[in-house]
Amino acid sequence: MSNSSKATPKKAWNSQREGFQESLKYLQGRMQGKIWSLKTPWPKVDDALTAGIEWNTLNVIAGRPASGKTLIVEQIVRESFPLNPGENFRVLQFQFEMLARTSAIREYSSVVGKSYKYLCSADGKLSNDDLQKCYDYAKAKVKYPIDVVEKPCTIEEFKQIIGEYIVEHVQYDSEGNMILPKVLITIDHSLLFKKAPYEKDKQDMLNNLGEALTWLKRQYPIAFILLSQLNRNIDNPERNEEGKYGNYVLESDIFGSDVILQHADNVIGINRPAKQKIRFYGPDRYVIEDDRVIVLHFLKCRNGDTRLSFFKAEFEKMKLVEMITPPQQEKRLTTK
Repeated sequence: MSNSSKATPKKAWNSQREGFQESLKYLQGRMQGKIWSLKTPWPKVDDALTAGIEWNTLNVIAGRPASGKTLIVEQIVRESFPLNPGENFRVLQFQFEMLARTSAIREYSSVVGKSYKYLCSADGKLSNDDLQKCYDYAKAKVKYPIDVVEKPCTIEEFKQIIGEYIVEHVQYDSEGNMILPKVLITIDHSLLFKKAPYEKDKQDMLNNLGEALTWLKRQYPIAFILLSQLNRNIDNPERNEEGKYGNYVLESDIFGSDVILQHADNVIGINRPAKQKIRFYGPDRYVIEDDRVIVLHFLKCRNGDTRLSFFKAEFEKMKLVEMITPPQQEKRLTTK
């Protein structure tokens, strides 16, 4: 075979011109309302990011157990389609920790306004009217393109599943051009992936996960929401002394923070101060009313603004709502 008949290998580089052309096309698309971020249920979150969750991004939410991480993700998914009616996208959830059945019942709580225990007839018998509300909600909800992966997998299997999912839902325009589906992908725990034989430990697996997520978000029109835990040092007694900077969730508190901060576009630390008996939160001594107050620390916003914002958890409705920034202790004490 002659050299002229050989396929030219793809270059490992692109010209700067291509980058500028792509960026200007993106800016024009956003200006004209043809390209937009995925809106969340909270204007405060959208404002801290780039008017919502941008596609081709990795978004990490980190917190202690029972801090509200899952609640946030469930509400984003639950309200994503009504909030983004003009966006054609799908949702793929990797739920390694919670059964799809459990997640669905938690959704019913948001509609019925009753607890999970009540819905399971463990705190009073579920009424026929409330059961009918669950049926009606399920009937309306199943029209949305949401799929769930429950079986834990390795990082390589994870990449394969996403590749197969993209191919499964490819569409073509009138000219036969391929249109890749936009997919919001949620992962309920960074450490619940199966460790592959070639991975030494969980840290090694986390490194591979970070590389995989970065590769995937560059290959496909997808956005990740990844839940992560915090290091144990956040529970040190000195971190729970009221009015100290250590009350806050810091970048170094996130498990595998070096990897997470390197690969993530946005990192949000979540905290429930009252669960640690903190009444006056941080050096600004924000007054914490009860254990329903949840603080989001926007630790890294690659294309947005870092800040902290306050929310109120309505657990009986499996819902988070925005609240005004609480008063500070000194200001309250000087008020007459």
